[in-house]
Amino acid sequence: MNVLLVEDEDRIASFVEKGLGTRGFEVRRVITGGAALDAISDDVDIVVLDLGLPDIDGLEVLRSLRKAWTSLPVVILTARGDIDDRVAGLDLGADDYVPKPFSTRVLLARLNVLLRRGTHPPEPPVRAGRLTIDGGRMQAKWDEHPIDLTVTELRVLEALARRPGYVLSRGRLLELARGDDSVVGDRLIDTYVRRIRRKLEAIDAAFDRIETIVGAGYRWRAS
Repeated sequence: MNVLLVEDEDRIASFVEKGLGTRGFEVRRVITGGAALDAISDDVDIVVLDLGLPDIDGLEVLRSLRKAWTSLPVVILTARGDIDDRVAGLDLGADDYVPKPFSTRVLLARLNVLLRRGTHPPEPPVRAGRLTIDGGRMQAKWDEHPIDLTVTELRVLEALARRPGYVLSRGRLLELARGDDSVVGDRLIDTYVRRIRRKLEAIDAAFDRIETIVGAGYRWRAS
């Protein structure tokens, strides 16, 4: 797997390159946001993006990246402790974040969660009313309109749509969508759902199929 590492600190970059390299990842490092946007291509499988870059703030890099690369997995590295910064990253389309300081094992686990679907036989496409999701092709449609979702957004939506009428807690929803619930808290799963709703409402202003069940979680409303 090819990783684009966007990190200007030599010590951290060396740590990541060594840790991922010994586990079979091909790591290409760049040190600026501009170089990152120039380096992204079809050969890149996942991006590891530091927020504190010398030329462009990492959130701006993410914003620009998402305009052209909707489903490319992005993991944020951040020393910013404020949860608002983490929410902002997810709100702009990051799939996950890893707070600094971190261990290689944690970062590797986050990457494997995002890349896992490509190494396992895909589940059959799900059809829920006007929604169709093909997880193997990472495609979702509302009627015939494509929905531009990140990897994690697609998996969250798929987890809900496969279980119409059932209430999924935030933890259970994360477990189904990502394979664990160890990093992202309640407020951040709400961010994923908010983004999904926003994208579907842009296609169909009357979209109301994802219900919030106060104190319990979320449910895909059965027809």
